[in-house]
Amino acid sequence: MSQLQYNEIREKKIIIYDGEPAEVIESHVARTQQRKPQNQVKLKSLISGKTIAATYHVSDSADEADIVKREIKYLYNNRGEYWFCDMDDASNRFKLDASLIGDSGKWFKENSPVIAMVWDDDDEEKVIKITLPIKMQFKVKEAPPAVRGDTSKGGNKVITLENGTTLNAPMFINEGDSVIINTETGDYVERV
Repeated sequence: MSQLQYNEIREKKIIIYDGEPAEVIESHVARTQQRKPQNQVKLKSLISGKTIAATYHVSDSADEADIVKREIKYLYNNRGEYWFCDMDDASNRFKLDASLIGDSGKWFKENSPVIAMVWDDDDEEKVIKITLPIKMQFKVKEAPPAVRGDTSKGGNKVITLENGTTLNAPMFINEGDSVIINTETGDYVERV
């Protein structure tokens, strides 16, 4: 476990706050007149899901959480339960709740690898977060035909991907095309 100084507590870092891991969502180092600087952070608990506001002063530090990243395979989801297995041992299956998955669940593809962040809490391993690659390739399942002169909506149309997710894409995207999507923002990136 490494110590982070007050100004090293930045976005996407995972620290220990009140005995549980919390991800830093926002951080802002404020330097007001005649006062020492302080870091105002917004944390999201990876166990309870609560959002917490905290302030770290110059003399404060935080423990960085010991997180192990492990590649696992997404299998399928059913009634709010997402099923996964180890990459090397397909018989070792486990489920994770939809509240842990969050919005990233709409980008899962069956039998595709994802990264699980595992926290070791008193000799018990616990998956606290699932992360996807930033860019993923999908096949377009449905795309309405482009109508000439229909640029009133900015030249975009709503397409449906192979996993059922819908998003806005340019008019030239057709059914059967492969597209790359940014999983962090949910935006179309390019056609393959």
